[in-house]
Amino acid sequence: MAGRRRAAAVVTAAMTCSTLLTGPGLATAGGPPSPSAPTLRLEWQPCVRGGAFDCATAKVPLDYRNPGGRTIKLAVIKRKATDPRRRIGTLFFNPGGPGGPGTIQMPQSYPFFPREVRDRFDIVSWDPRGVGSSTAVNCFRSPEEANAWITGKPAGFPVGARQRASWIAAYRDLGRRCQRRDPELLRHVSTADTARDLDRLRQAVGDRQLTYLGVSYGTFLGATYANLFPGKVRAMTLDSTIDARAWTNHASPAAPRLTTFLRMGADLGAAAILDQFLTRCGATTTARCAFSADSPGATRDKFDRLMRRLREHPVGTWTYGRTVGDAVNGLYNLAPGWTNLAGRLQALWQGRTPEPSPLPAAPPVPFPNPYLGDEQAAAVFCSDSPNPRDPGVYHALEEFSARRAGDPGRFWTWAAEPCATWPAVAAHPYRGPWNQPTAHPVLVVGTTYDPATPFSGAQAMAQELAHARLLTHHGYGHTALTNPSSCVNAYESRYFIDGTLPPAGAACRQDTPPFSTPRPNGGIATGGGAMAGLIS
Repeated sequence: MAGRRRAAAVVTAAMTCSTLLTGPGLATAGGPPSPSAPTLRLEWQPCVRGGAFDCATAKVPLDYRNPGGRTIKLAVIKRKATDPRRRIGTLFFNPGGPGGPGTIQMPQSYPFFPREVRDRFDIVSWDPRGVGSSTAVNCFRSPEEANAWITGKPAGFPVGARQRASWIAAYRDLGRRCQRRDPELLRHVSTADTARDLDRLRQAVGDRQLTYLGVSYGTFLGATYANLFPGKVRAMTLDSTIDARAWTNHASPAAPRLTTFLRMGADLGAAAILDQFLTRCGATTTARCAFSADSPGATRDKFDRLMRRLREHPVGTWTYGRTVGDAVNGLYNLAPGWTNLAGRLQALWQGRTPEPSPLPAAPPVPFPNPYLGDEQAAAVFCSDSPNPRDPGVYHALEEFSARRAGDPGRFWTWAAEPCATWPAVAAHPYRGPWNQPTAHPVLVVGTTYDPATPFSGAQAMAQELAHARLLTHHGYGHTALTNPSSCVNAYESRYFIDGTLPPAGAACRQDTPPFSTPRPNGGIATGGGAMAGLIS
């Protein structure tokens, strides 16, 4: 998250017409635990001496249907409310994934939380079971063995029959390794298991009800919690939302014909934002977008020619598959992600190896160098969400998706192929219903151009939940949290603090338009047509 702008929170008088949540005690999430609170205790200590974050380790049952059996550990992190005299309670945060390590990503994301939220809530996150510094899925005997596996498979997605065979063999091998290492763990890292962990953590911090922000996959976790524990929802914001029915293959549970991401429409969302990227790039100068060819049409044609060239003539390790994967991921964050992506594409156009983008600084925590291998995301995703089990069908699915979504369709098709040979299914998954009446309504935030969770997912989730309000974020990128809008932050702040929902049909715009440049005074210069036609 290095280089991203600090999010501003502005609570405006324009929200006086907003709808107030019903239910008692919304601003008193803290206080003593309920009589049914478990004995789980969190012994907080500074993550590092003199640091701003506190850390703890929790023990929870591996299998909640056998609470006296094997236990696993959860690595937990907290940033205390900056205005403790006005503290309301704890805001739990899941950064997505699946497989996102909260002990790393919450400190990175912390500056983006609205100021009023940071003032009045302790912010807590954790590495979900199976991930990072919690009891983790790790299918290799050494880092060297893991690295050899990573470098032995195609990057991005496979291109051609030989690479497809190599890719399928690599993930079949990964599944076998994981099954040998800890088959019991593989069956108990589902979203439902993590939702039960979250409820234990809620009780451990003394909150009677849950206050929660989940982004991306964290929205599916939030929806699962809301339907398993509907009476415990105090305030819940779901940002960049997954359609729960698409994730669980509700329409055809016996034999999925499409992958999860194609059911979700991730390929279509990525295609739409890629087209916007090329359009906005072509509408500005090369000083602001290095890949610009002086017009939107010429820039789209330039991209297509680059993709065809890379299929036949990679630039070093930059194959067609790697470049498309890099492009989709490069669209996640508008600033500086789009500018950096344009620079990499231009380098490839010129036949040069792109300079790597700087990695975000890892926060100092007492869980050093957590392992974050591919198998951790696969363990959750593949055990939770049905995908075709025949590796041989993925090439046909790739071509189907490419016809409707172009290059991003190939990437999103193969992103689910590891599930074809994954050895485990969740022992106790939750697959609905999704309309359990919650104690308080849920706020659903959807960004109109999102490369991973299209806006249609937010619309679907707002309809699927029993009581939810959709807030539209007119903008680009994956999550409003890290592609901030002061308007979204203001609505979220008021909702988290006193339960006031945005008015029905409310919409916000992104603070920073594409390919803008900072002014010396901290404002934004927008010239070059970047704002024109942003959203009709």
